[in-house]
Amino acid sequence: MKYQNARDVLPDELLTSVQEYFQGGYLYVPRKAENRPEQFRTAYKTELLKRDHHIFLKHLEGWSNGQLGEFYHLSAPSIRRILLREKRKAEKMNTEWKKILSAWGIEPADIEQKYPAVWEINHQYMLKAYESSKELARNAKLLTALSECGAPVAGIIKTLNGKNHAEADGKHWLMTDKLPGSNRTDIRKPGTAYKMGETIARLHVFFRECEQKITFWDNSLLDEMEGWIKQALQENAWEPVSEQEYLSVTAQLRSVYDSLPRQLIHRDVHFGNFLFLNGEFSGYIDFDLSQRNIRIFDLGYFLAGLLARESGTKLEEDEWLRIVSDVISGYESVSELKREEKAALVSVMESIEILFAAYFLRTEDRICAEDAADIFHKLRDWEERIEKCLL
Repeated sequence: MKYQNARDVLPDELLTSVQEYFQGGYLYVPRKAENRPEQFRTAYKTELLKRDHHIFLKHLEGWSNGQLGEFYHLSAPSIRRILLREKRKAEKMNTEWKKILSAWGIEPADIEQKYPAVWEINHQYMLKAYESSKELARNAKLLTALSECGAPVAGIIKTLNGKNHAEADGKHWLMTDKLPGSNRTDIRKPGTAYKMGETIARLHVFFRECEQKITFWDNSLLDEMEGWIKQALQENAWEPVSEQEYLSVTAQLRSVYDSLPRQLIHRDVHFGNFLFLNGEFSGYIDFDLSQRNIRIFDLGYFLAGLLARESGTKLEEDEWLRIVSDVISGYESVSELKREEKAALVSVMESIEILFAAYFLRTEDRICAEDAADIFHKLRDWEERIEKCLL
């Protein structure tokens, strides 16, 4: 769907009236009922279902109803109705639990969904559903290797027949211990950013030890930038990131890429995957996206992600720059960064946001693509100040 500026479409007096009710965001104006083809109604219904599912996932991540209403421009009653409807869908799983948990000899007493495909079982275990047995085996292998290296990760609970997983309801199920702590952490709290830098660095140390035991998918951010990302932007007429912007960032990344250390990384570093208990780090979770790549990808991913609307932080420039400095200091208290890595961090963060914009374009989620582009442009505007705080 192509978005148009209301100034180019509406008369001035009508635009002024609309701005009394809504401004600064995307507003969908439906066609008259008699003019809406069946395909349009079907597509619109699909988009609503996708939106409602996203709202429920954010609810599981800890977003309040007020935050959800503000983010999606919905009233409090609408948010409550959507959550109730999505909860009822999730509760349909309850009829399957007895069969699924029988593989471990566990009776379902108290089951709570925590993430899209993760449930807490009887306050003791975490159960994750996989569509692919290969993906499950990959994650189980990494969890085992990390545990053997001394990393604070969940231990795998074997089934009654001694296997790492069970198959039921057309899915593959992996059960682990429940780690102590919560992923609800305030980055603004003094010392938190520094601790997060330390925590990422320690994970990288554990990963380097694991690389001696397992072989992992070798990926390249630069190859992605010059491959599918470029193609996705071209297919969308270089919107919302221009060709000139793309070429500039890619050239910067290419000029330093060969000097950047590569290793096994998490690839999905955000507070949802790092647990804290009483202000202290307590465990790492979710290694489904782990791969070999440049190690500062994890730092760039985390720092740029703090600027996303979905993070709920709404950080201003000065505040975010202080956090950047603290995270880097925390990281270097454990593992020193090369000068080339610090010099490349800005272009890596910008590349990651271009990656997200391209990904969301491919999934036809224009709003999220625009959000990623907004972060990209913000990083471009702050380049000089970011570079100074990294010196």
